[in-house]
Amino acid sequence: MKILAIHGSPHTTRSATRRLAGFVLEGAAEAGAETEMIDLCDSRITACTACEGCSFNGICVYEDDLPAIVERIKEADGIVFGSPVYLDNVSGQMKIFFDRLADAIHYQVLAGKYGCTVATTHTSGGDDVVAYQKHVMNYLGIVAVGGLSIATGGNSEALDGAEPAARELGRTLAGAIRQGFTDTKQEVEIAGNREFFKEIVLENRDFRTDEYERWVKLGWIP
Repeated sequence: MKILAIHGSPHTTRSATRRLAGFVLEGAAEAGAETEMIDLCDSRITACTACEGCSFNGICVYEDDLPAIVERIKEADGIVFGSPVYLDNVSGQMKIFFDRLADAIHYQVLAGKYGCTVATTHTSGGDDVVAYQKHVMNYLGIVAVGGLSIATGGNSEALDGAEPAARELGRTLAGAIRQGFTDTKQEVEIAGNREFFKEIVLENRDFRTDEYERWVKLGWIP
């Protein structure tokens, strides 16, 4: 069992968000998971221009670090998204990363995985950013088992107080991977998204035959 955390703070190793996500991974490790952390700001990820080039062959026109990150996500059983709150939303780095996941979203290549989300903020917006990251997970076909936001008020000790809850979230994620987890509301949303994306798969079936056949095999296309 492998759990991968991805955080979008430009502070990288000095980041409060990274530290919070690290607590989640530590809890997952206690439950038997192999864990890994990706610092997005150490990677070169170009902003999406919506050229739709990836629709034809799944390959982005930009040669950067995003494809390798997606492969690492595919290899994981569980995903943790983490972001600081910037102007009541995720960081710019995290948003660029999310936008570049369009092809993974359209073809639902991460469906069946479980995840959770974390956020740190000075005062406000943390719960909204946790919810937004969960929304992105559902677009990807990932079911989120929970989330955690911490308002530090500029006090690093606030993170210490959050450590038990974060570790428990990691153990919950590991448990979901091992035993399964059901959330009807999320599953309905994921199914609705997939019905919408089906039109893209059908439209490009002559170019993306492997993906089309995968959808047919999974019963997503009759």
